[in-house]
Amino acid sequence: MVFSSSVFLFIFLPVLLLLYFIAGKKAKNIVLLFASLFFYAWGEPRNIIVMLLSIAINYFLAIGMEKSMSRRKLYFLLAVFYNIGILFIFKYLNFTVDTVNRLLEHPIALRRVALPIGISFYTFQMMSYVIDVYRGNVKVQKNILSLGLYISLFPQLIAGPIVRYIDIEGQLACRTFSWENMHDGICRFAIGFSKKILLADQLSVFVDLAFAGQYPSIIANWAGIIGYTLQIYFDFSGYSDMAIGLGKMFGFSFPENFNYPYISKSIQEFWRRWHITLGSWFRDYLYIPLGGSRHGKLKTYINISIVFLLTGLWHGASFNFILWGGYYALFLIAERMGLGKVLEKLPAFARHIYAILAIMVGWVFFRASTWTEAIRYLHGMFSLSGNDVAHFNYIMNGKYWFCMVAGIFLSLPHKNITALIQKSSAGRALADMSILAVFYIAICYMIGSGYSPFLYFRF
Repeated sequence: MVFSSSVFLFIFLPVLLLLYFIAGKKAKNIVLLFASLFFYAWGEPRNIIVMLLSIAINYFLAIGMEKSMSRRKLYFLLAVFYNIGILFIFKYLNFTVDTVNRLLEHPIALRRVALPIGISFYTFQMMSYVIDVYRGNVKVQKNILSLGLYISLFPQLIAGPIVRYIDIEGQLACRTFSWENMHDGICRFAIGFSKKILLADQLSVFVDLAFAGQYPSIIANWAGIIGYTLQIYFDFSGYSDMAIGLGKMFGFSFPENFNYPYISKSIQEFWRRWHITLGSWFRDYLYIPLGGSRHGKLKTYINISIVFLLTGLWHGASFNFILWGGYYALFLIAERMGLGKVLEKLPAFARHIYAILAIMVGWVFFRASTWTEAIRYLHGMFSLSGNDVAHFNYIMNGKYWFCMVAGIFLSLPHKNITALIQKSSAGRALADMSILAVFYIAICYMIGSGYSPFLYFRF
């Protein structure tokens, strides 16, 4: 089930809100847990067993860590190996076998393993729980239903944000309802829904055609990557907005996942603003334990390379994603080696151009199906070959131009406008009415279109 569907919007969410608010205080978590399991099982009824098994195994291993100090490290290592093993089997086994088969005379015959939706997100959440229990940062959760709710909580189950147990430990035990939270949650959900339907989905048609090579010209290739740069941002940040908004409706406070990443003036800044919960997860659970930047420049560069190669691999079992991660590692190392100091001497607009160009080139590796396709597309961006401009002008109609202009405008912070709106009750009321009007238009578009999953569902 996806948030941007009629079933979710008109049946699942209203029924769940009704059941949740008529349920007693002790029953609210039970209602949310079973609703979350139903939400996940709607799309993948078989793979819910994988998630339930992971919840149970991590629960008992964490209990073991608390009860037996002598075997604490053993239980911890078993939990880490289990979680990494589950990810490897379901996400990387096909890729590994395919890679090995290219080198063998007699290929290994293996039945393809289907990738459960959201496994990267909920596995990282489970790992953060067992790591924090092992470190003593949180107390072990003795109620398996509460742990199950933390892992399966439907707003952030499939595509994040990656919520750490330590951040919502108290909220699992006690939450208070307020109309202010409900209002903020509805508005946040409506904004995210509109970003997904009215911007990301509308841009996807042209982006798909551009990457398929339907309009081979330098202008079409640049328009295509600009479109994808906006599409993936509004698709993923739209999902995060909806998740955060839904969390507020049920009394949860989820961490922010984006902070206007396209205003960055360096790649270091971009990764502080893009997919914040993933970046902080790798920082706290991998980069810092590896030594961070505490053991000299060479070790720092090695640590950055490890983190970003794994960041790329986390997104998918493909050499494209590994190249994408390595690409960013090179920029981050270069900025630490002296490029950052050179950039500081440049005007702000020049630093911004540097960052956005580097980001767009990176998205080519992310969007292309293979590295050869990525190279072909990059060649089209930086060469004058291809002259199908007439067809490009035909397909690049007013709707796509509007979405691109609106997308660029909405990618930027507008503090003065926000401050003006918040200054008066009339401004806030006008903002609410505008959000609801755009939300209504987005619903109309959703009803008139087909199934449109979020881009990050495949990760």
